[in-house]
Amino acid sequence: MSSVRDLFTERLVLRAWTLDEAAAVVGGARSPDWAEDFPAEGDRVIAGLLADRPEWLGEHGHRLIVERDGGLVVGSLGLFWPPADGVVEIGYGVVPSRRGRGYAAEATRALTEFALTAPGVHTVRADVEPSNPASVRVLEKAGFELDHAEPGILRYRTARP
Repeated sequence: MSSVRDLFTERLVLRAWTLDEAAAVVGGARSPDWAEDFPAEGDRVIAGLLADRPEWLGEHGHRLIVERDGGLVVGSLGLFWPPADGVVEIGYGVVPSRRGRGYAAEATRALTEFALTAPGVHTVRADVEPSNPASVRVLEKAGFELDHAEPGILRYRTARP
């Protein structure tokens, strides 16, 4: 069991990945507490990196998105720790069967607020492709603002007041 404290929102629990869960995802195993379409491709990528990136399993690392009602894992999100010059990047994903419910924005807002309480962190950023308007909406609903655009990428950020 992880010693990292869970974060709670109105409808979600954000709990740390365990190495056993990551190994199950990488190995193609199924858990009864996973939504039918979990893991998605992004979850598999992160799970494959966790064994080599222990800092991503810490208090400010990657978390599973769990529905409070029913306890199903419906996605994951995380901070790409450690921060660089006070800035940390966030990434997120919710499985297709649970999209459109506002889970990604709710989870992103909660983890961002938590990240901004960490010593030395003053900004959380996220990059999104312009061809992904749903992700743009997630960031805007979570309080991020467009910082700048580059060819093929939109960079969003939010900072400590």
